[in-house]
Amino acid sequence: MKNFLFIKNSDLLLQKVSEYWEVMKQWFINTPERSLAQAYEAAQKIRNIEIEHFNCQIIAATSVNETPNVMSYWQSILTQNLTIIKLRLAEFQSSRSLLEISNPVLLIKLQFIDEVIDKYQQQTVIISNINKQSISQPKPIRIDSEIYQNTSNLINPSSNQSIGFLPSSIGRTINRITTDFSPQAEADFIRNYHISQNRTRTSIRFLILLMVIPLLTRQLSKEFLVSPIVERVRSQQITPVFINSEMEEEAFKELKIFEEKLKFQTLLKKAPILSSEEIERNIKEKAIEIAQEFRWKSKDAISNVFADLISLVAFAVVVVNGKKEIAAIKSFIDEIIFGLSDSAKAFVIILFTDIFVGFHSPHGWEVILEGLAEHLGVAANESLIFLFIATFPVILDTVVKYWIFRYLSRLSPSALATYKEINE
Repeated sequence: MKNFLFIKNSDLLLQKVSEYWEVMKQWFINTPERSLAQAYEAAQKIRNIEIEHFNCQIIAATSVNETPNVMSYWQSILTQNLTIIKLRLAEFQSSRSLLEISNPVLLIKLQFIDEVIDKYQQQTVIISNINKQSISQPKPIRIDSEIYQNTSNLINPSSNQSIGFLPSSIGRTINRITTDFSPQAEADFIRNYHISQNRTRTSIRFLILLMVIPLLTRQLSKEFLVSPIVERVRSQQITPVFINSEMEEEAFKELKIFEEKLKFQTLLKKAPILSSEEIERNIKEKAIEIAQEFRWKSKDAISNVFADLISLVAFAVVVVNGKKEIAAIKSFIDEIIFGLSDSAKAFVIILFTDIFVGFHSPHGWEVILEGLAEHLGVAANESLIFLFIATFPVILDTVVKYWIFRYLSRLSPSALATYKEINE
């Protein structure tokens, strides 16, 4: 019995070992394609950043006019992707040489990767030569200046972008002037203009689609699909005239006003004297008219719920199928926002905060929530409305203040200073 159990356990162990061996073997065989796919994906990320944010030029401060913190962000992404490409290409070369795999399809990806990293390799060689020259030159020992420089570098890492004795801004200006006088300056300007024009056109077209398609979908679905179905369902069974208490109170109030108006005109002899039966008949006709009106309002509110859901689905479909257009819109909006002056940025922030989280914002939120409740046919609950007003604007105000403290101070310190001066 013991021998049987030992043989059975040995067979299971050998089976497990063979399964692990097959998995490792398959993983090793797929290593070249997997490594090249990861390197190709990193190269595509670099190319997309060049197209969307640097006008199809290299990711460098000389390509666009951005703040040092923004350039530091893009440089970190560039370094990360170049490191991934370097490691994955080394893994691809070593595994491919061992396995002796030849696949002509891989040449296209390799050619694309070489086109992306070639210009950055040239830039790295130039920078390394400059660094070697600067290292070979003797430096005077100045303790106080070095401590001050190291401290300023910790506070503002972008100060290391200067080369030699000239600041980086002067270097970028000289490079821009040199680029303007180059033979390809006109062709580059026309190409960048076409890229910007196509991006703007794509963004505006997609924004119009985002507004028009959901609105048309809602209107058409409500008119030809939802409303006929709701009308048929409500006509086949006995349904209440009012779907909430507010509609009922409004109808009673309107009927009471009509009755008092009729009696008032009769007493002033501005209308023929009516008997009690005639007054009752007029009130009954008015009640039937009010009931038909509010029955239509109830049907319209129910139809709004389903039509709005269909329009939200249409909006989601447009968003899912327009990832490239959304990236173009993001780049377009970033260009508009960063193109504003500091006073304009501060004005937009103050206008947004005063409307949604300012002193008079609760009245606006109350009107919006009551209108939304009436649109959906729901009774407006004052307690829920006041609870929403007491919490959501406060949360929104905290988020805005955190964004100002966390990001605006780095992206545009002068805009933050202008914002504080205007608020004060």
